[in-house]
Amino acid sequence: MKVVIGRYRDHWLSPYTIMTVVLFWKKWTDPEFDLYDDKNDHYTDWLIRPCTWLMRLLDFVHPKINYVKIDRWDTWDMYSTLSQIVLPMLKQLNATKDGAPYADEDDVPKGMGLRSTEAAPKENECDTDSNHFQRWDWILDEMIWTFTQLHPDTDWESQYHSGKHDMQWKKLETELSEMITGPKNTHVFDSEGHSAHSRRIDNGLRLFGKYFRTMWD
Repeated sequence: MKVVIGRYRDHWLSPYTIMTVVLFWKKWTDPEFDLYDDKNDHYTDWLIRPCTWLMRLLDFVHPKINYVKIDRWDTWDMYSTLSQIVLPMLKQLNATKDGAPYADEDDVPKGMGLRSTEAAPKENECDTDSNHFQRWDWILDEMIWTFTQLHPDTDWESQYHSGKHDMQWKKLETELSEMITGPKNTHVFDSEGHSAHSRRIDNGLRLFGKYFRTMWD
């Protein structure tokens, strides 16, 4: 896989920007001068064309880089491959976010002081409650935790296995054999813990899908 996505490039040079520089002395000689007055439209109309040509030239010389190449092996374990991309993006979003979308009450647990019913009284009915941002923080943390579990460097399932396997093959009366547990087998599997962990991952993926279009900085 190879992904190269450049930052957004805006090559537009506004006619008003040019006029502000060219007519810099106006703010001292004519305090009532209004750059956006209709009487100045003939200046801006004349500048529109060269500004447009310049923008097209710069767009051609320095285009936005947007290149994605998917190799055949990237989909052998697709969720693992995507986790390596999604996880650092979620971490950066969490560190640089400037706001929070509306989060459903049912997506955060009860009794943790995150729901609106557990928030301080609002001064105005139209205000967001005092837990608005905390709910989004909790949801983002759950997404980050989820993709950490799915990252190829994490072997979350091993914590629910203890002891050692001792498996033996027992010949049957037919030509077949049966795998049985040997006398030295001490392996124990915590199925309840494993199931609870897996359900939390599933819920994190559900939250990721539900709030996918609200992830912005």
